[in-house]
Amino acid sequence: MALTTMERLRSETVGIDVQAPLLSGGTRAFVNLDNASSTPTLRPIVEKVDEFIEYYTNVGRSTGFKSEVATWAYEESRSAIARFLGADPVADTVIVTRNTTESMNRLATLFPFKPDSVVLTTLMEHHSNDLPWRRRARVVYAGINLEGSLDMDDFAAKLREYRGKVALVTVTGASNVSGWVNPIHQLARLAHEAGALIAIDAAQIAPHRPIDMKKPEDPERLDFVAFSGHKTYAPYGAGILAGRKDMLHPAEPSLVGGGVVDLVTLDSIVWRGLPGREEAGTPDVVGAVALAAAAKLLEKVGWDNITRHEDELTAYALERLGRIPGVRVFGEAKSDGPGDRIGVIAFEVKGKSNQLVGAALACEAAVGVRCGLFCAHPHVFALLGLGREAQKHACGDASCGRIADLPGVLRASFGLYNDRSDVDALCDTLEAISRGEHAEYDSDPKTGECWPKGRPRLNPADYFSLMPRLPA
Repeated sequence: MALTTMERLRSETVGIDVQAPLLSGGTRAFVNLDNASSTPTLRPIVEKVDEFIEYYTNVGRSTGFKSEVATWAYEESRSAIARFLGADPVADTVIVTRNTTESMNRLATLFPFKPDSVVLTTLMEHHSNDLPWRRRARVVYAGINLEGSLDMDDFAAKLREYRGKVALVTVTGASNVSGWVNPIHQLARLAHEAGALIAIDAAQIAPHRPIDMKKPEDPERLDFVAFSGHKTYAPYGAGILAGRKDMLHPAEPSLVGGGVVDLVTLDSIVWRGLPGREEAGTPDVVGAVALAAAAKLLEKVGWDNITRHEDELTAYALERLGRIPGVRVFGEAKSDGPGDRIGVIAFEVKGKSNQLVGAALACEAAVGVRCGLFCAHPHVFALLGLGREAQKHACGDASCGRIADLPGVLRASFGLYNDRSDVDALCDTLEAISRGEHAEYDSDPKTGECWPKGRPRLNPADYFSLMPRLPA
């Protein structure tokens, strides 16, 4: 029987067959369910990077053969990423950064806030789409519903309350905790009607759903979009900030040095135009090429195929998790309809710390999930129902270095290469853990990190060395 597109992609996933040690002895192919943090790459992308490396040198004004090819590849990658986002070729620019965090910090630095400006965001944001704004303006938060989705009524009410002062609305495309997808174009329309612009943290949604910034005159246009290669099957160090040229062109660049100028004398500086003026130093050409290749591959696979596969896998996971005694899924343990959430599921096992469960999954079944607060602490606190007093107490512990007892949950997150066997590996092990059928674990009293009792901790140097091969 011929393999499906998704089955072929699974076989092309780099590291899919890496063997992880089991506590019981032997090894098992590692099951990566931490894609919301970072995705692996795919062999077609590696091959394209390896092909480009033959031509790599610095880009810019060199007249050398390789530099001309590399410069073309870098600018063509920028154009491909712009098309991937539906950016306007005239009104928008695409700036290559390191990641979404840098992109959002760059936007916060460049955005022309006034002294009384308000930024409207939500309680479901990653810290990268929260903390940068606190440095520049007053930040107001729209609430979330019990299942973790955005409270649209509260969002609209906050927009009305601060109408005339809201300079920017900034929201995640999809939550990295609950997985819910926000209606970003509807939010854009509301923001524009209130006289505000909108920025989208697309780090979670970019690998799962198509993005269309739309034309400048469209009321549902996305003014700014940021996302990362490492969450989009291109973990080579590049991120993207795309958006309006006129709003990203301050008197001086946010970083200065080589590459951002056309001329420097002892008396004056002539700054370069966008996007170069915001790409100080030698750019991540390889990362940009990898990200463009990933964007093209996702489009070639087809968003309908990706969405259908991930929706079916998420529904299967939610159904299986819902049948395990003691497992609580945060948010609705179902989907309301196709496309309403991505494959990100937060959960806990009653009576067991998230760190212990994460360690048992890893050591006893070679299943990798993430535990903790996922750089979205207010969102997790809201899902856990922790009020201000409990949060204040947690802050006191953290400020004293006591993080072992901080609240947290577990998160399983899927990529396009995951399949039902991965969900089964997770849920079969969780069923055993919920029954108490797991090894005993020691824990670090400061961090809460767990490892098998009486066993030495994993030594990564046994599996990977930085020493390169010397030429024969």
